[in-house]
Amino acid sequence: MDSINRNQPETNRRDLSGSEAIKRVKDMTDDADTCFFCTAGSTGSTNGVRPMSVRKADDAGNLWFLSANDSHKNHELAANPAVKLYFQRDAHAGFLELEGRAEILEDRARIHDLWNPMLKTWFTEGEDDPRISVIRFTPQSGYYWDNKHGNLVAGAKMTVGALVGKTLDDSIEGRLMF
Repeated sequence: MDSINRNQPETNRRDLSGSEAIKRVKDMTDDADTCFFCTAGSTGSTNGVRPMSVRKADDAGNLWFLSANDSHKNHELAANPAVKLYFQRDAHAGFLELEGRAEILEDRARIHDLWNPMLKTWFTEGEDDPRISVIRFTPQSGYYWDNKHGNLVAGAKMTVGALVGKTLDDSIEGRLMF
């Protein structure tokens, strides 16, 4: 344990597994919405990293995305399905890192379920655009860091801690296991 965490008067570490890990992922991805989607390989100018919007987080912990079937991302996933996702809910809290596997699906019913009219920006033929594919990301492990009681309480604890010279941090962090 590092010196900052040793000086904490309260527990700020909690590893989560199973349904608790899934709930943490759903809560944080609902708030963050967008992530950095990082593939293991790079076939384009992105070095395998690009922003992606999560279309849905399901009850099994899978994250669902829509993608163009001719994209560099899809080519990279076909070669190696290993993926890392990085989320940040806001400037001071809500950090999430997930490692897992991605699978490309051609599932018209799932596309219908995930569709939003704003996606026509990328898929110009609409929901029936033949270029749309579905990516199902299945997490295998991860790490989170957040505030226990929200930014207002975290800020108040930091202010009091600075005034009295004591580590009063409202953070909570831990590993996620699925």
